Amino acid sequence: MDHNKLALPVGTTLDRFIMRKQEDFPYATGELSQLLRDIALAAKIVNREINRSGLIDIAGAYGSQNIQGEDQQKLDVIANIRFIRALRNGGEVCTIISEEDDEMIQTGNNQGKYVVAIDPLDGSSNIDVNVSIGTIFSIYRRVSPTGREGTVADCQQPGTHQVAAGYVIYGSSTMMVYTTGNGVNGFTYEHSLGEFFLSHPDIQTPKTGTVYSINEGSSESFAPGVAAFVKQCKDQHFSARYIGSLVADFHRNLLKGGIYIYPATAKSPNGKLRLMYECNPLAFIVEQAGGKSSNGNRRTMEIEPQTPHERCPVFIGSKDLVEQAEALIALHLQAKEQPAKEAKTKVDTAK
Repeated sequence: MDHNKLALPVGTTLDRFIMRKQEDFPYATGELSQLLRDIALAAKIVNREINRSGLIDIAGAYGSQNIQGEDQQKLDVIANIRFIRALRNGGEVCTIISEEDDEMIQTGNNQGKYVVAIDPLDGSSNIDVNVSIGTIFSIYRRVSPTGREGTVADCQQPGTHQVAAGYVIYGSSTMMVYTTGNGVNGFTYEHSLGEFFLSHPDIQTPKTGTVYSINEGSSESFAPGVAAFVKQCKDQHFSARYIGSLVADFHRNLLKGGIYIYPATAKSPNGKLRLMYECNPLAFIVEQAGGKSSNGNRRTMEIEPQTPHERCPVFIGSKDLVEQAEALIALHLQAKEQPAKEAKTKVDTAK
């Protein structure tokens, strides 16, 4: 009998990895480490609820809408409660902004040094059909003085101020992927042990890819530059892959290469995705993995948010593909503006 196989290591747990990497954190006092553990704990609980949702009647619509005007699912509400409770009990977070709540959530931890922006359950309408869904989170260091409640300024920082960001994907396996600005690492949940184990160290996204992810049902209202890029993808025989769960689409493209696009449309002139708790955290992750994210002409993380629930278009994924999309958008925008400039020149000359 091969005794060596019996002694194989199980792997590096998330807790152990966080402790080892604590010196990489900008403020290595242990608070950010504990905050990441709090999020992981809530993710384990949400994972349990998702896995049994069909058995205990917690799937389906809840009967109300969130701040975005979207129908809430029962699991949206459950996930929101679980994450808020974990962050409140942890003590490191003073304020939370969530997709499911109109107002900022004050945790009562006025000494807390961090602010969390979170989408507790992205793609939750896909629960009933057993499609992958996820949690997206972003962590900022508060800018207001400690000892009092967090402020709007704490919750409207540009993405460049993020100290950590990540997502959890609940699919064929449950994974937590996060960055603190020193690379991206993925951890797979081992149900029997109740632990996340390092499974995807130092994730690097391919520089290019052959997958594009966009809802082509809105193609009639795409801007010319976006339509031109989609046509280019088709001409190059790219594969169209669109699940309808942002985390699932993003995760696939992060690992395999590709681009995810949610542009401005007639129905959503500012885009549909939220800057603070969807676009910024995923932009931080993709940049740390060697990719790129923009709103079509500007780096996502440099956008100055005006409201906690601000929406923005997003082009995110492999660097080469995002830059190609930006170039076509700029080209068509320039072509659109040129006749107006020429007309103005003629008028000025006539004068």
